[in-house]
This record gives sequence, structure tokens and C-alpha cells, in this order.
Amino acid sequence: MSSSAPQDTGHRLWSVDEHLADVLGAVRPLEPIELQLLDAQGCVLVEDVTVPVALPPFDNSSMDGYAVRTADVQGASEEFPAVLTVIGDVAAGSGELPTVGPGEAARIMTGAPLPPGAEAVVPVEWTDGGTGGGAAAGMTPASSAPEQAGGEVRVHRAAEARAHVRARGSDVQAGDLALAAGTVLGPPQIALLAAIGRGTVRVRPRPRVVVLSTGSELVQPGEPLTSGTIYDSNSFALAAAARDAGAIAYRVGAVADDADTLRSTIEDQLIRADLLVTTGGVSVGAYDVVKEALSSVGSASSAGSEGPGEDDVDVDATRMDFRKLAMQPGKPQGFGTIGPDHTPLLALPGNPVSSYVSFELFVRPAIRTLMGLPESEVRRPSVRAVLKADEALGSPAGRRQFLRGKYDAESGTVSPVGGSGSHLIAALAHADSLMVVPEEVTSVEPGTELEVVLLG
Repeated sequence: MSSSAPQDTGHRLWSVDEHLADVLGAVRPLEPIELQLLDAQGCVLVEDVTVPVALPPFDNSSMDGYAVRTADVQGASEEFPAVLTVIGDVAAGSGELPTVGPGEAARIMTGAPLPPGAEAVVPVEWTDGGTGGGAAAGMTPASSAPEQAGGEVRVHRAAEARAHVRARGSDVQAGDLALAAGTVLGPPQIALLAAIGRGTVRVRPRPRVVVLSTGSELVQPGEPLTSGTIYDSNSFALAAAARDAGAIAYRVGAVADDADTLRSTIEDQLIRADLLVTTGGVSVGAYDVVKEALSSVGSASSAGSEGPGEDDVDVDATRMDFRKLAMQPGKPQGFGTIGPDHTPLLALPGNPVSSYVSFELFVRPAIRTLMGLPESEVRRPSVRAVLKADEALGSPAGRRQFLRGKYDAESGTVSPVGGSGSHLIAALAHADSLMVVPEEVTSVEPGTELEVVLLG
């Protein structure tokens, strides 16, 4: 790596770490609520959950077969089968159970409680199934042949005590810790909660994230393009990224380059937002509407102006700061809080790659913090990998650069995908990581070890 000192531009440049710390310092985990199990999927548990009853709650069969006493089938073989009297059926959910005495067996189904007197279960394939013939392939349904719950069965193999029996409490015992606070509830955790009888659980809800893209040039996918227009991809990318981070995402169609329209739209969305994300309009252009709309709100507030108009965001509750970061892509950024509940708002640049990289670095950690996840799970994981490339990669002095990469875990290498342009969305679609070039580095030679942020 070759290095160069950052150039002093005469303007305050925030580092990536400073901006992230500022964002996370203003974000607090959402208040816990009680939710039904399916509504709690993807949420973070805020309490330890203990097991009220053993699981399974009783000894039960792991096979379809016959509940027997081991002494009655000792030495059994196909040539000399043990012949037992069938005293009835034991199905899953059975209440009153027959008692298995000497020389007796009960037909038993998977999950059914082991009846008194029985010590083991012999699978039906080890018997003649009560037919008097050879080895059975399965049981005849009780509805079509109820008489087979009686009669005799020939058992062709011996069984040891507790064979094919699931013991009471073999999964979890009463009083055990089922799930610890901080657990993200996925399908297996929901299943466990249901299995131990929990109908509701106390969690931090999934954050509601509203994504707005800005730009009069944006057209919704599926509509025809006209001269000078492009399809709105950012709002789709960021809404999908918010869902991937664990949030409930609401995508708002592109807002035209009009400050009043944007302020009105943001005000309308506050009712369903724990976090607002805008994309576009934060640079220094004449039509950078986000900066125009929200900078004027912030400056009016600090100047002690009169209250908001009928269609304006609450002036006194809004604090926005637009800044430049020492990074590429994603130099222009905005952050603040807005509305009566001081809802966090992150204003991202409009170039697709800049927008997505900014989301991964700043918005995703904010979402994960709102969820109440531990610090170790707030950011994307990163690894060290060796650059595999045909030539050296350049990087601007004084900027932390994030280049799209393809990571090979087996070889411990990372390869660049596409160029460094912030508009190259096709390359982004084929990348699974971001290669991080530090601020003081201007050239990275092949074979150099880099930090790699894993996106998958």
C-alpha cells in the first residue's frame, strides 16, 4: 500500500466512524410490547423464558408399532416369533390407556403415550402386523380394520428396555431456560415457545422504516420512460435492505423536486415511522430538495421562528445536520430527528451505489439498534482477505473507500467487481462484500490484505 496525507479542503469532514457514532448515539431501542407468537417473528426477546412443563410431557412412542414388555419378546425371531395378545390401540392424544400385562401388546402410534406395563416399542416392521403372515410394511388404518386392534401379533425381533421410547423431559426439563433475552425469534424459536405453551411473548417490535426517494426524473418500474427519466431503483433497494436488516419497510414512491411537497410527504409518513430514510437531494445542486426542505426547517428552529404552517413538519421538533464525510462513495450525508416524537431521519445520497453503501454503513446499524440487538450484531461482520486483482486499485487520499467485491472464503481472497463509479448498479448486484481501503492509502497492490465487510 502507498500512502498520502489527507488534503485540507478548508471544510469540516466527518469520518465514517464519527458519523456512525453520532447516528447510534441518537437511536434508542424501541420499547418492549407483548405480541402473539407469529407477530413476534423477527423480534428480539426482552425476557428469559423458562420451561413450565417438561418436553415431551410424558413417555411416548417414536415409532408406529406395538407397546410390549421386554420379557415377552426376549429371544424372538422370524423362525420363533413371540406371539402376543393385542389388547387395543393407543393413538396420539389418547386419554385412558390400557395396561399391558404379561403376554400382551398394545398397538401404538408415533407420539402416543407409553401405556402402563409396557417397557418398549417394537416397530410394526418387526411384526406380522396382526395378519398372520410375514413382516408387515405398515399398519392397516383403524377406520378400515378396527378388528386389528385385537387378536394376536407375531413379533420377529427382541427389544431392549426403552427401545423406541421418547423419555419425558428428554428435550427440556421443567425449569430449564428455553430462550434467553436478546434472542431473535425465528421459526425454530417460535416452535419452541408454542411447544412449551406460550401464546404471547414480550419483545422489542421490529422497527417501522419509511423509505422515500426524491427526484423529478424518477419513474416507477413498469411505467414507460420519457426523455431524461430513469427508473426509481433506490427506494426498492433500500426497502429490501431494511427488511433484510429486520425492519418492517414502507416504500414511498418518488417525490418530485419540490421542498413543500417533500415536507408534506414526510409529515404524512411520521405516523408509521420509527425511522425515516430519504435518498437523493443532499448534495450542493440547485435541485437538492432534501437539503433545501430540511435545512430550512432546522435553521428556522434554531432561529426561534414561529410555529409550522398547516402543511409543514413541526419546526420546533426538527434538528437536521447535513455534512460531508471522508468516504467514497457517499460523501454527502444528512442526519437528524424530525417531528414531535423526534423520529430519526437519515438522508442518503442519490447515486445507487452511494445510497446502498450508506445504508449498510449507517442505516442498518440504526435499525439493529432500534431492535435492541447486542452491539456485536449491530454491524455487518467483517473479515481480512487478500486482494486478488490484475492491477493495483487506486483510492483518493483522505477518503475511506468502499469497493464492491466478491469474497472467496475457501481461499481467503477478495476480487473487485466492476469499477468505482457510484452509478454502477449492475456491479453491485454481483457483489457480496465491500472492500475497505483506509483513508491514508492511495494504492492497493494485488496480494495486499484488506478488511472486507460481508454483505450476505
